[in-house]
Amino acid sequence: MKVTFERVIPNEKSSFRTIHNNSPISEFKWEYHYHPEIELVCVISGNGTRHVGYHKSNYTNGDLVLIGSNIPHSGFGLNSIDPHEEIVLQFKEEILQFPHQEVEARSIKNLLELSKYGIHFHQKVKKAMLPRLKLMLESEGYKRYLLLLEILFELSKCKDYDLLNKEIMPYTIISKNKNRLENIFTYVEHHYDKDIDIEEVAKLANLTLPAFCNFFKKATQITFTEFVNRYRINKACLLMAQDKSISECSYQCGFNNVTYFNRMFKKYTGKTPSEFIRNYSHSNLNVDVKAEKETKTRVSF
Repeated sequence: MKVTFERVIPNEKSSFRTIHNNSPISEFKWEYHYHPEIELVCVISGNGTRHVGYHKSNYTNGDLVLIGSNIPHSGFGLNSIDPHEEIVLQFKEEILQFPHQEVEARSIKNLLELSKYGIHFHQKVKKAMLPRLKLMLESEGYKRYLLLLEILFELSKCKDYDLLNKEIMPYTIISKNKNRLENIFTYVEHHYDKDIDIEEVAKLANLTLPAFCNFFKKATQITFTEFVNRYRINKACLLMAQDKSISECSYQCGFNNVTYFNRMFKKYTGKTPSEFIRNYSHSNLNVDVKAEKETKTRVSF
């Protein structure tokens, strides 16, 4: 898992960027990245993984998320299957100029402040916004800019949303430790289905075991063991969505004991594996891989 800075170039004769992604997902790198532009992502339909800041969860039936400036996130085609279609708006806050006395200006500014936590809008909001977003693809110049203002104003009045993070992730945490974290994340990606020796990972990071544990907890706000468990459970969710059995998912994701897997699955998703499969079959899936209610930690990378 690479963590990169993305340079965003506005469309020609425009102050911001509008993207329409409808190519096969294999043609894109859905990597973890950050940029100073605020981003509105609308996945028109389909399933995948949303990864914004500390938060990581799966979505179905499309998605609509507003991501604040410099908040690390992955492309929403992560773990999706074709067809995948999305509309993305990327803009800097400074292009939004309002008179100070305007009530609309205050509501949009409040929206952009909340976007630093990542805002997940509910399905009915996505459905309402989709015609305007599609119209954005056909518009040019000042009409496109007015549409952006209209979309942001409508979202600023909306109450049907969830904040994805409880705290803001400073992008400096990622940028300052970029190479070391990349090595750790990549190691887990390649070895999550096997036993992972934390001492080996500490050596990979060129740290002693105590120093590694302190570094990882400081950078991610969770322990390395919890990170690995959450990563494995997220992979298990994707395998279950492909009709794999519970025992298959358990062993293919590095859990050598189905009973322990069931306990971890319930802990991080709030559902048993059987409940997850039942909900998925009825297209009600929206699994948030989270900590237990009494645990004050955040969702991992």
